Amino acid sequence: MFSAIADFHVWYRNRCRAQQYRTTKIPLEELDGWAADPESGNLVHRTGRFFAVEGLDVSRSGRGVEAWQQPIIVQPEQGVLGILVKEFDGVPHCLLQVKMEPGNVNGFQLSPTVQATRSNFTGVHGGKRVPYLDYFTAPRSGRTLSDVLQSEQASWFLAKRNRNMIVQVEDDVPVLDDFCWLSYEQIAGLLREPNLINMDTRTVLAGLASQRYDDAEEPTGDGFRAALARSWSPQGRALHSTVELLSWFTEAKGRCTLTRRGIPLAKVDGWSWVDGEIVHDRGQHFAVIGVDVEASSREVTGWQQPMFEPTSQGVIAFLNRRIDGVLHLLVQARIETGALDGVEMAPTVQCQPDNYRFLPDEQKPLFLDEVLGAPPGRIHFDSVHSEEGGRFYHAQNRYLLVEVADDFPLEVPENYSWVTLRQLAEFVRYGSHLNVEARSLLTFLGFHKEDDR
Repeated sequence: MFSAIADFHVWYRNRCRAQQYRTTKIPLEELDGWAADPESGNLVHRTGRFFAVEGLDVSRSGRGVEAWQQPIIVQPEQGVLGILVKEFDGVPHCLLQVKMEPGNVNGFQLSPTVQATRSNFTGVHGGKRVPYLDYFTAPRSGRTLSDVLQSEQASWFLAKRNRNMIVQVEDDVPVLDDFCWLSYEQIAGLLREPNLINMDTRTVLAGLASQRYDDAEEPTGDGFRAALARSWSPQGRALHSTVELLSWFTEAKGRCTLTRRGIPLAKVDGWSWVDGEIVHDRGQHFAVIGVDVEASSREVTGWQQPMFEPTSQGVIAFLNRRIDGVLHLLVQARIETGALDGVEMAPTVQCQPDNYRFLPDEQKPLFLDEVLGAPPGRIHFDSVHSEEGGRFYHAQNRYLLVEVADDFPLEVPENYSWVTLRQLAEFVRYGSHLNVEARSLLTFLGFHKEDDR
């Protein structure tokens, strides 16, 4: 535990210096243990485990672009993302670890207590056992606060889910060198620092977001923080009931016409193998690259693998409006390329703006101009964070919360709806409802710190 956040930063720097790591790009054809299948061109591991890069044909998408083909990661196995919680002198703390991922822009970020694929924790790689795993496997000690299968980035994964778990313990827990206890308040401060708390931690913490407000006093005043607190409160008046929102979401899924079929990676239209990478012919979206990794602190100290490298930074944003003094977010029922049900609740805007530079305005994402053109006084959260560093190389998104004016219409397109934070947090309890980008933003708002205005 740290009495001051400055003490954490000293510890964090020391732990990063104590570990050796290196990530180097190499041509895909030189990857050890990986090969392109001679018939399909799919990139597969020699064990048949971990994951594969295959081709996907998408049509009737209901998006600005109706049809396309792309590489996609197929990883049917489910991993475990788990955080231990323990109270010290009545104050809840989370056990997090400094973990190196090959795709992290800064090498090391704060990860959950356990962050492991099934191939990892069943020892397919032949490496060391995953620490603390027993706390998250049955039969386990402790009290389960959250346990749900959640989706991951559905633009790049096909039907990928991980088990997100939070377990509270009372017994003493031995703290290994790269692990530390952080209070909710300390985590709140660290969430504002770019590229520090990784995506896996953020998605798990979404299961705790509302708890910080469960025992809060009824807020007073008409400023942003008061509206935010009312949005978290069980007594906060919502524009739509939860039953109405579930009906809206179900209708959106019923309208979805998305059609997906797997195709050989070698046959994906619009993509080419160039200089050891698979790239989009217009230089957009992402490239499939190879990396060689050395890491002294991982279960195995060296390996090679394919990764997805985005060509530009993304924008992920909720528009918000105060309705009768309660903060509401504009949520999108978004058709997701790789989502299990085809549709998940998502932020108002979720895209790489650079991908739309060749398209007419009517094919660009709705409300993108409102986000990018917002004056500073209406931006309540703005920070750049990394996405999953185990599969994505230097993938970064700018996360924003942008307040709209009071005359912004309550009537919105059919795939959008106004939702309170409390309602959104309730949906976290169930899989295939909130996408990973929405869960990250929900965590930012659940651990929000800002002066009232």
